[in-house]
Amino acid sequence: MEAIWILLLLFVLIMLTGVYAAVRAIRAAKRGIDRTVHQARRTVEDTRLRARQLAQPGAVGELAQLQLSLRGSMRATSQALQAAAPQDRSLSESLGLFRRLSAHAKDLEADLKRLEQEPDKSRIAALLPDLRQRTERITHSADSLRWAVQERTTRMAHDDLDSLGREIEMEAGALRHWTAAEPDEPGADAGAAWPEPGAGSSRTGPGAGARTSPEAGARSGPEAGAWPAPEAGAWSAPEAGQRPEPPRPPLGARPPTEPPAWQKPWQKSPRPENTA
Repeated sequence: MEAIWILLLLFVLIMLTGVYAAVRAIRAAKRGIDRTVHQARRTVEDTRLRARQLAQPGAVGELAQLQLSLRGSMRATSQALQAAAPQDRSLSESLGLFRRLSAHAKDLEADLKRLEQEPDKSRIAALLPDLRQRTERITHSADSLRWAVQERTTRMAHDDLDSLGREIEMEAGALRHWTAAEPDEPGADAGAAWPEPGAGSSRTGPGAGARTSPEAGARSGPEAGAWPAPEAGAWSAPEAGQRPEPPRPPLGARPPTEPPAWQKPWQKSPRPENTA
């Protein structure tokens, strides 16, 4: 029983979703049809006015010309505002002003259409100067608003491009900053860290003593300058009855010119006494 209720609920949900999608599609199609019909009607109306402007010179042709200039100016301004409004929130006041201007433009267009059906040509000629003045004022206001919006959009684009150019130059300079101080050659470090033994004693001259290293000057006795000091912990204390091992020279050091004191032939280590 529960499975049947679940299936019915799913069926109802699917039906509701289908109806909602169908309504949305129908409304979108209706808006598209209305937009297409409006554009087609506007194109036909503009073509009719152009034909009347060329075929009927005089007051009737001037009325058609006024309608064409009014429609073209208002349409261009509307397109400019609609294109710039999503990117610039400060154009909300400009949109309000344009709506008010559009109301005046619609009233003027209605007056121009009524005069098209006027059979008295003298009345059309009498009202034509006032209609021409109203048309010029409305088109001038619409053109001023459109030009200001275009200049603002162009200025914002230039500012954004300048800021982007500065950021790119900074990033390019950071990417080119590869001239860091390179470390010294390892051979020079090794030569400075491990001086050759006996180098100070081989030099002659009055400045030979000044060129010796501080470690060699700190040593005293016959071992000074002959053998480098062994590192701490290199060997342990010799046990009883065993001969101490000589310290191992570091890598790259020359052999001593004179054997140490404990390796001379007449200083041999005493033999252990016979326990017997």
